[in-house]
This record gives sequence, C-alpha cells and structure tokens, in this order.
Amino acid sequence: MSQPEHGQNPPPGGQPAWGNQPQGGNQPPWGSQPQGGNQPQWGGQPQWGGPQAWAAPQAGGQYRPGQPPGGWPPGPPYGQPFYVAPPKPGIIPLRPLQFGEILDGSFQTIRRNAASMFGSALIVQVLGAVLIGIVTVGMVQLSTTFESVSSEADFADAMGPFFAFMAGTLGVSVLIGFLGSVLQGVLVVPVSRSVLNRRTGFKQMWKLAGPRIIPLLGVAALLTLGGLLAVAAVIGIAILLFTAMGPAALLIVLPLGLGAVVAFVWIGLKLMLAPAVIVVERTGVYDGLLRSWKLTRNNWWRIFGITLVVAIMVGIIAQIVQIPVSLVSAAIGGVVAPHPDAESMTSTLVLTTVISTAIGALVGSVTFAFQASVSSLIYMDLRMRRDGLDVELMRLMETGSDPEGIPGGPSNAPANTAWPPSEGQFPSAPPGQQPQA
Repeated sequence: MSQPEHGQNPPPGGQPAWGNQPQGGNQPPWGSQPQGGNQPQWGGQPQWGGPQAWAAPQAGGQYRPGQPPGGWPPGPPYGQPFYVAPPKPGIIPLRPLQFGEILDGSFQTIRRNAASMFGSALIVQVLGAVLIGIVTVGMVQLSTTFESVSSEADFADAMGPFFAFMAGTLGVSVLIGFLGSVLQGVLVVPVSRSVLNRRTGFKQMWKLAGPRIIPLLGVAALLTLGGLLAVAAVIGIAILLFTAMGPAALLIVLPLGLGAVVAFVWIGLKLMLAPAVIVVERTGVYDGLLRSWKLTRNNWWRIFGITLVVAIMVGIIAQIVQIPVSLVSAAIGGVVAPHPDAESMTSTLVLTTVISTAIGALVGSVTFAFQASVSSLIYMDLRMRRDGLDVELMRLMETGSDPEGIPGGPSNAPANTAWPPSEGQFPSAPPGQQPQA
C-alpha cells in the first residue's frame, strides 16, 4: 500500500493525516501545527508562546555556507574557539613584543619605579659629571698657561700636565662605561618585576641585585678591558703602518678602522644582554656571556635597529635640552663678566660648568634609565621567543608565587607546581575565565 504524499489526506480506511492524530480522551490535536503543504517559509517558524527568533534570509533567499543567517549571534566558525588576547598584567603583554610595545614599556617602567631607576642612574651620572667637570676646569686653566710659553722647555713642561688631564678624561669615560655596565644589570630588576605589575623600591632593587654584584663587576671589567685592548690594538697597528709606509698607509688604515668599528658594534650587541642574564638567571660571567651570545642569534639586525633608533631618539632629546642650557650659560657669562679678564673668566667658567653639569646629569640619568629599560625588555622579548618565558610569567601571575623575587629566575619554577594549575585554567586564558567543558 503506497504512502500518501506529504500534505495529502490518506485514502479511506487509512491512517489519519500527520498533525490530526486522535488523542486519548478526545484531546485536541498537539498544538495548532499547520498541515503538511502549508509550512511557513524559512525564517518564519512559529514559536511556542513568543515571536519568531530567526530573521528572514538575505535578499535572494540563498543561504551561504560559512555565514550565519541574520539574527544569529556573532561568533567564531563552528568548531573553532574564541580568540583570547594574551594577558597584560604589567607594562607589556605576555607574548613576543613589537617595537612600539618595547618603547611604551620602557616609559611605563620609569614612571612606575622612578625612585629606583631614576635615582640609581642619577647617582652614577652625578659622579661622572663631577669628575668630568673637574677635568674640564683643569684643562681650561692649563690652556691659559700656554699663552706664556716662550721656549721649547716651557712647552714641554706644559704638555706634561696636559697629557695627564687627557688621560684623566679618558679614565673618567672608562669609569662611566664600567659603572653603566654594572647598573644596566641592576636596573633589569625593576623592569622584570614591572612585567607582572610589581613595583620595586630603591632599597628592594639593590637588595635583590646585591648577590649578583660580584659577577656584574666581573663582566663589566671584562667588557671594558676587551674594548680598551681592541682600541689599543687598532691604534698600535695604525702607528706601525704610518711609520713604515708613510701617508700611503692611509689606504690600509681607513678600511682597518672601519672594519674595527663594525666588529666592535657586532660583538657589543651580541654581548649586551650579559648583565641582564647574570642578574635574572643567576649565572656566572662566562655563562652569562655565552647565554647572551645564544639569545641574540638570528636576531642581531632587529636588536641593532631597535638600539640605533633609541640612541638617535636619546641623542636628539639631549641636544634639544642642551641648546637652552648653552644659551643660558652664555647669558650668565655676559652678565657676570661683561669685561672679561683671566680671573673673571675662570669664575664664569666654573659657574657655567656647574649649571651645565647639573642639567646634563639630570638628562643623562633619564636617558640612561630609558636605554637600560629598552635593553632589559629586549632580553625579556628574546626569552619569550626562545624559552617560552611568557608561559612561565603566566604561571607566576596565576599562582602569585615568589612575589618578592625576580620573575624569570631559576627559583620561580618549584618542582611541586604543576602546569596547568589543578583548577584546569587555560594558560592562555586571563585570570577568572575558565574554558568551556
């Protein structure tokens, strides 16, 4: 017996139509469903006790795969999870960084930890500025003695102190570079703690970095000594070539000097992260240098570009600040000594040197703290790219362990801590959001 078509009444003696089944107790048919053949169009389905929920299809009445009909809530394609942005508990998001995020994180670090970063950099800059100021005043006073030179013997006597002051200037520059290398390792402490929004005071910073001072002094001494030996070797080779070949040696000395500068920059950038490695990862001098060399592998040009742009920015800012300082110093000199003589010139020079030195120390402390922050964030970025440090930082953020330590160090991963946490938290989900079961 053939089945009736949908929407047609069955032949006599057959089954009743769908929707008109006899109900027990002579109950009315289930709902008030429309008969077959009179179904509403797509988008007009009746709802029990309420208006329709599906909207009509787009113009043309065609449903395109991959696009939900109008009225459906927006969401990801079927079977794909929602995108959850990496958390940003502190100055940077916990993922590999972009150039703008490194600059922004550096500014935020200085703003949040002004006492520790700006104060420490100011101490070093003031010490260097005072020494340079003393050497400058001595050089100016020594230059006045050349006016009374009348013989070769007097000239030789005057050149002795002159070379001594020149050596003093070089020594002060080397000392500032040495202390700057040590301070760069110390300033990585507030930067790494700011990644997890942990503020660091002046005393706390030096307390955390204190056990690593001796390795920092060692790596700073090694880098400084290596740089001095390299410069001395190039100068010595140039002197020998000029002695043997005369002016023709210039054809060899110029490429040699250019190659030495390129090699110095390349090696310097390869080893620039050693102070940060020594403090955060608690390594020795040799291991810190080797670790910095490995971290910068295949990233040298990126590091060079960031460092060069930051150096240009810092140089422009310093020059902009020094221009009004120079104008003020010249105005003070004209007011204090309108008719200059030897004594008034010396007093004016001392006054203007003190003013320019103080301003230079303030500007230098800010720029040094900013450059140290950039270097520290480059180190954190490379570790997130190579070591998965972002996952470790997420674990610290979730558990809140080691709140007084340095994030990223070896003590921040206790053996009895499982990952992911026992609560089932996704590593990529922000705190308080559990994944769907």
